[in-house]
Amino acid sequence: MTPHPSALTIAGSDSGGGAGIQADLKTFSALGVYGTSAITAITAQNTRGVLAVETVSPGVVSAQIAAVLDDITPQAIKIGMLASPEIVAAVAEAIKGYRGPVVLDPVMVAKSGDRLLTEAAEVALIQRMLPFADVLTPNLPEAARLLGRSEACNAEETVAQGQALLALGARAVVMKGGHAEGAICIDRLVTPSAVTAMEQPRLTTRNTHGTGCSLSSAIAAELAKGAGFEAAVRRAQAWLHGAIRAADGMGIGSGHGPVHHFHEVWR
Repeated sequence: MTPHPSALTIAGSDSGGGAGIQADLKTFSALGVYGTSAITAITAQNTRGVLAVETVSPGVVSAQIAAVLDDITPQAIKIGMLASPEIVAAVAEAIKGYRGPVVLDPVMVAKSGDRLLTEAAEVALIQRMLPFADVLTPNLPEAARLLGRSEACNAEETVAQGQALLALGARAVVMKGGHAEGAICIDRLVTPSAVTAMEQPRLTTRNTHGTGCSLSSAIAAELAKGAGFEAAVRRAQAWLHGAIRAADGMGIGSGHGPVHHFHEVWR
């Protein structure tokens, strides 16, 4: 029998359930994909902030990935928080033989402002992970940091930074517009051959914890089901917009609450 589509997330654990591994697995499930995971770090956090972080040993990270790839071959991989240069190296080595699509979310700072990636790990991320990225999903501050530039302030600068990230090894870049201003939120899919702008009305809410994790895992889920890059990004963006719109109705926590991953299933 043909196995059900599956996806592997390699990321950190969020005890509050709104971001990281927890958000990824919820997203996979919400979009009809079986989720597997490899945990890179354990964080103690809630909607108000990150209280503690403990990284998982590179050997155990590698073992988790190998266990999944040996038995439950994923149709896509999403990579999030990698925490340290040693973990970056371990993940790069563990997936070097993988031939499916890889979505890389360059997680650097939590919604609360807490750092989740060391400076040394940022350098390793650029050198070791960007060449694996079929789709790279930075927000504007992350893109600027990866390039050592000031944050893009307009469409031209946003596209130029996306193209610069292609030059570093990514095959497609989604320049997320959530940190920009204006009534319309514009995500731009930048590939070597085209730039595609995807628009949604900007929503006013504090409940946006885990949006980056959820978007990248939604793209991975759609790729796992066989969608092309543009179709996967469009579906992921539309689904996330609905998840943000439904978030206020959940009332989770007193800080930056999570999005409603299952808004298409239950209210």
